[in-house]
Amino acid sequence: MSSPYITAEGYQRLKEEHDQLWKVRRPEVVRALAAAAAEGDRSENAEYIYRKKELREIDRKLRYLQTRLPDLRVVDKPPTDSSRVFFGAWVELIDEAGDSRTYRIVGGDETDGPRRWISVDSPLARVLLKKQVGETVTAQLPGGEVSLSVVSVRYQLVASD
Repeated sequence: MSSPYITAEGYQRLKEEHDQLWKVRRPEVVRALAAAAAEGDRSENAEYIYRKKELREIDRKLRYLQTRLPDLRVVDKPPTDSSRVFFGAWVELIDEAGDSRTYRIVGGDETDGPRRWISVDSPLARVLLKKQVGETVTAQLPGGEVSLSVVSVRYQLVASD
């Protein structure tokens, strides 16, 4: 299981997902399942089989969220030393070719590849932790080993892409 840290907005999204599944989606699927079951022979009833599978997936996700949410620790304040990379940081890096990329270090439950939000447990985040502007790190990434320099570190409560 990943680290228990999460941003305030990430926690809110998970809570909203839980509430949506529990209060809206699950009751809809249960009603559709009951209607499909009323149609007769369940062994050849595609709608019934599909709804049973859908209900299992919803229940699996709900169990995960009900177990995970109480264990999460919301990080909603910047660290005391905001010049270093810690959880929640936006880190601008430059590689050996001079290409610049910015990543946000977030909890495992809120990673988002297209937005470049990486898990605090990822190899890149682990080598960046506690680094500051001007330091260079070597990270073992899926494409191989890369050398990256920290260009900027910033913290903000509201995410911006």
